[in-house]
Amino acid sequence: MEASARTATVAPETMILTSGASGRVRALISLRAMRSILLILNSFVLLILLPFRRRTILVATTSGEEKEVVAAVRKVRDQKENREAVVVRVPAAIVPRRPRELDSAARRAMAIRRIGAAEGGDWGSSVRHFSLFSTDRGDTLFTQSWTPVSVPIKGLMVLLHGLNEHSGRYHQFAKKLNGCGIKVYAMDWIGHGGSDGLHGYVHSLDYAVKDLKSFLEKVVKENPGLPCFCFGHSTGAAIILKAVLDPKVETCVHGVVLTSPAVQVQPSHPIIETLAPVFSLLIPTYQFRGACNKGPPVSHDPEALKAKYSDPLVFIGSIRVRTGYEILRLSYDLQQNIRRITVPFIVLHGTADTVTDPDGSKKLYNQASSADKNIMLYDDLLHDLLFEPERDEIAENIMKWLRARIDGKKH
Repeated sequence: MEASARTATVAPETMILTSGASGRVRALISLRAMRSILLILNSFVLLILLPFRRRTILVATTSGEEKEVVAAVRKVRDQKENREAVVVRVPAAIVPRRPRELDSAARRAMAIRRIGAAEGGDWGSSVRHFSLFSTDRGDTLFTQSWTPVSVPIKGLMVLLHGLNEHSGRYHQFAKKLNGCGIKVYAMDWIGHGGSDGLHGYVHSLDYAVKDLKSFLEKVVKENPGLPCFCFGHSTGAAIILKAVLDPKVETCVHGVVLTSPAVQVQPSHPIIETLAPVFSLLIPTYQFRGACNKGPPVSHDPEALKAKYSDPLVFIGSIRVRTGYEILRLSYDLQQNIRRITVPFIVLHGTADTVTDPDGSKKLYNQASSADKNIMLYDDLLHDLLFEPERDEIAENIMKWLRARIDGKKH
């Protein structure tokens, strides 16, 4: 049965690529990007020389939190390499257009520090912990959990964030889920948050799908007898949909919640579809500088936008070539297999979303083979639904759907 939060009025138009927090894939698939090809070719010499760099350059920052983290990471590196890194201090005003990117060790230290700082105010309702999860590739992923204290645990939720963001952004939502007896687990996928990898770079979304499967298996094994659900936002939602196509995963997942899923992603010009695989192999980490760092609007709440784009764990750089291609590839695969989806799900989408296509959510609802499926369209809302002013209403709709399935009373 289709549910509508408001009257949905979606005007079909050519949608842009991607997902999540701040992925600017518009630049990747626009014709303006073609102007960068000559610059790319001229950059090959520099790319070849990159591996021969001998010095580590750290840019000075005015953020106290980042200073402490960078200092700690520098000390560890110096001890490991038995030498001091060469530090060049550059006035922050010189580099305003290129936000400094933290490496994975610094990001992980910051993510751990934040959990310790937040725990003090959580006692009585939730207990928040972190752990490190190793993949069979040898990568280390940052994971965390929120456990309800005052209510019995009735179910589990495995949460997957969107492109360029991290699991810590969903702290308040996780606490709401704790309030209705759902224990929450979350994983920062490769290249994001406190996990290994170049910030904002995904060599293969198949890695993220495989990592989610392994993490799900671990969570279910640690909590026998409890129904397990998945929540995914944007590209995270697409990763979950790809994972539940596996019959082994489907049997252990009782339902999925999808917000603004990146299901229907199309390049704006056929030539992009032809060139994307080539350039993703030649220059996978290259960033199209034509992309706007602020990105398209994702929320009507100015405070939520400020918090997001000032967060060092959120990648706000231009989209990387390989990452954009992987999103195209995953979306194409989902569209080819959408009728194979049989898991119970609810999909929520804002009709004013300019990052992912609301028509993709409609297609998912109409074509998926799931017997238990719901869709809620929110008129005039943007991409980051759980960070819109109406976030409490949206969270309550999600929890109502979950409670009905945990208690065995679907409405």
